[in-house]
Amino acid sequence: CERGGQLRWVLRQVGVPLVESAKGYARYVDLLLLDIPAYIAEYEAGNHTVAEYQLEVRKHLRARDAVEAQVPQNISIGLMWINCEGVRGQLTKKCRALGKAVMDSLARMLRRNADAICNEFRATSKRLYDRPGSIEELSEQRNYMKSVPDRVSEIHQDIAALLTDYEVLGEFNYPLSPDDFATKWSALAWPRKIFDQLTLSYDALERDNDKFNKNLLADQSAFDDQLDDLGKLVSGFTQHSDIANTTVIAAEVRKVAAQLASYQQQAQLFNQREALFNMPITQYDKMNKLLKDFEPYKNLWLTTADWLVNHDAWLNGAFQELDPEAVDSQIQNAWKLMHKSVKLFKDIPGCLAVASEVQTQMEDFRPNVPLIQALRNPGMRDRHWSQLSLDLGFDVKPKEGFTFARCLEMRLLDHIAVITKVSEVAGKEYSIEAALDKMEGEWGQIVLEILPYRDTGTYIMKGSEESSQLLDDHIVMTQSMSFSPYKKPFEERIMRWESKLKLVQDVMEEWLMCQKSWLYLEPIFSSDDINRQLPTEAKRFQTMDRIWRKILSQAKNKPQVIELCPDARMLDSFRECNKLLDQVQKGLSEYLETKRIAFPRFYFLSDDELLEILSQTKDPKAVQPHLRKCFENVARLEFEEDLKITAMFSGEGERVPFCEDLYPHGSVEDWLCGVERVMQNSLRAVVQEALDAYPNEERTEWVLRWPGQVVLCCAQTYYTAQVAAAIEGGGRTGLEDLYKELVEQMEGLVSLVRSDLSSIARIILSALIVIDVHGRDVVLKLIENDVSTLNDFEWISQLRYYWEENLLIKAMNATFNYGYEYLGNTGRLVITPLTDRCYLTLTGALHLKMGGAPAGPAGTGKTETVKDLAKSVAKQCVVFNCSDGLDYKMMGKFFAG
Repeated sequence: CERGGQLRWVLRQVGVPLVESAKGYARYVDLLLLDIPAYIAEYEAGNHTVAEYQLEVRKHLRARDAVEAQVPQNISIGLMWINCEGVRGQLTKKCRALGKAVMDSLARMLRRNADAICNEFRATSKRLYDRPGSIEELSEQRNYMKSVPDRVSEIHQDIAALLTDYEVLGEFNYPLSPDDFATKWSALAWPRKIFDQLTLSYDALERDNDKFNKNLLADQSAFDDQLDDLGKLVSGFTQHSDIANTTVIAAEVRKVAAQLASYQQQAQLFNQREALFNMPITQYDKMNKLLKDFEPYKNLWLTTADWLVNHDAWLNGAFQELDPEAVDSQIQNAWKLMHKSVKLFKDIPGCLAVASEVQTQMEDFRPNVPLIQALRNPGMRDRHWSQLSLDLGFDVKPKEGFTFARCLEMRLLDHIAVITKVSEVAGKEYSIEAALDKMEGEWGQIVLEILPYRDTGTYIMKGSEESSQLLDDHIVMTQSMSFSPYKKPFEERIMRWESKLKLVQDVMEEWLMCQKSWLYLEPIFSSDDINRQLPTEAKRFQTMDRIWRKILSQAKNKPQVIELCPDARMLDSFRECNKLLDQVQKGLSEYLETKRIAFPRFYFLSDDELLEILSQTKDPKAVQPHLRKCFENVARLEFEEDLKITAMFSGEGERVPFCEDLYPHGSVEDWLCGVERVMQNSLRAVVQEALDAYPNEERTEWVLRWPGQVVLCCAQTYYTAQVAAAIEGGGRTGLEDLYKELVEQMEGLVSLVRSDLSSIARIILSALIVIDVHGRDVVLKLIENDVSTLNDFEWISQLRYYWEENLLIKAMNATFNYGYEYLGNTGRLVITPLTDRCYLTLTGALHLKMGGAPAGPAGTGKTETVKDLAKSVAKQCVVFNCSDGLDYKMMGKFFAG
């Protein structure tokens, strides 16, 4: 047992190098498991080029060579001798099989290309063997044969490319199948065969050309004889003079007209073939003369036949089927043709007699046309027939079997004036009736577009300008009908329709007014905070909202305007809704006014922005996105876990700690007032600390320790003190020494800018350099003007900063308290002489409790200059643009704020 354990241990030790050696063959697993048909199908789907096929074959052959080089036939490991011949053979066989499969795929692709070339040549050969059956086919064949050489030259390039591609297979000694070999050389031989066949086809084409040319001349000769025969037939129409045979003669005329039309087409065909043969074009004057000679006979007999048929139908046909417009039009056209025929046939007595007789019949019938038009007026109703019978003294209402011949027997033509008068009234009334029917039909197709509105579970109506315009037009049209003297039969209908349209108009106006207010108030009263603060208005809005949802649900189910809107109850509902909405908006405006009074900065916000802030009273942090609308540059506040506010951040990320604890208790406007107060106190405290630290530190170190706004105002405060001391202490000499000191300070800032700084520090230095450059230039100007007293205009006209238990800003005799509005870390405008003049004018105006109005072209910096002055005195600057929405109420809010 002990020896068995030792033996197992030895075998395990011997097996360790065997396992490690076997791991070296893991990289060949994917190769052995590769499915060659699936691999080839996927490769063929990639539409690879021949060059890519060539690279793929080489890859597999290199893989075969690598296997033969890396996998030995046998290997000895310790006590073991391993035969690798089987694995080595399988791997090399698989690589060779992959290479051959890729070459087979390439061969199939080249065979398809060769087949395509051969098939096109076969189609060309077949087309060249076809013999034309007509002159047109002959011309088409000639044009096709002209295009063959160019096409063969193009295909010859494809054949050359194909042979080059076959050389790739030859590189790998790939044996082509007999069919592939034959197809390859067949494609190469086709061009010569086509050119040989083309020569034979040209010879055959010349023979066909001569044959068709002879046929054309023979056909033209026969055609000329046919024209002579037809001319004799046309001349024979002079002998026809019996109107009783009109039907037979008209049939013969139609037959000749058909023949002439056919001969015209034949002549056009001959001319086309002559053009194909480059022959002179025959004019066929004989046929044109024949057409001209035949036209009068055709007009005479066809018009006569139509007249006889129509005349009988008008007299004896059903009276209700008479079309007065068609009768009038046909008589007018027929009479013109007969009048023309009488003139043309003055030398042919028989035809002249027929034309004169028909013309006489037409002239006898023409006085009846007004009677037909009056009696067959589409507006004639029973009331008109009754009125007509009463006026004439006998019954004239059409009955079954009634004809126009019966009208003539009743001598109604003698009463044409009475009949016309009644018919005109019927026509006027009919126009009113038709207009009413048309309006009702149009409104039957108009539907409201009712769309779901967000996630409210209700709908809104999409207004249509076309429907509104149509409504206005139809109301005007209906009102004009009510003034018509012919309205009586439809008076009640007109009144009903006008009332319906006006009701629709009132409903639509109230609806759109209600929808506009609802769309504004719905998101407001979706907030629980607003509902809690305005319980009365919320209740009114909920009442209105229930009515709104009910009506819109009805509109969704029945969107036809003319069925839904003419409803007095709906109008009352909308008016009630608008009344409630007016009360809600009034209460909302009063509520917002109380908030604005509590926190005046709200005056500079729109109602929507203010409501968005007030709807976040439960979560003070949710108010943060709106802080920039209330403060110049307070982007967010720093809240502790207990909601204590400890600092404020600018839009640039600068942090300023608060000097006292502040908790957002109470309503939004209350704790925002606290934020405003703490902001100002905190800035004042930081300014005082920075002023105390300034003399005790290097200036280049001091500027990086304090917020950007504090750095600027403190630097300007010390600058003011230095200039005043220089003027009082040394006059020109003191200012020159100060100028040198200012230049040194500038050089220190320039060196600091070139060092590695944070983005906030770089913004501070950028603004400070702008201010320092202006200060240096002011001192230079004072030197040039020999300023020696503090009351000199050149000095007191500048903005000067003084610390007197508070930061004061003076310009001339105006004095302003520093506003301590947090401005963040923003850049400053370059101060030019024009900027100084604007500052001087505006500060003087403010000192006198007046306003300023900078004027000048667009883009010259008027607004930016005012904003920069606001930064200088640390005041919030509100910018608004004039627009249609800026009315006196909005201006009142600005002034109140």
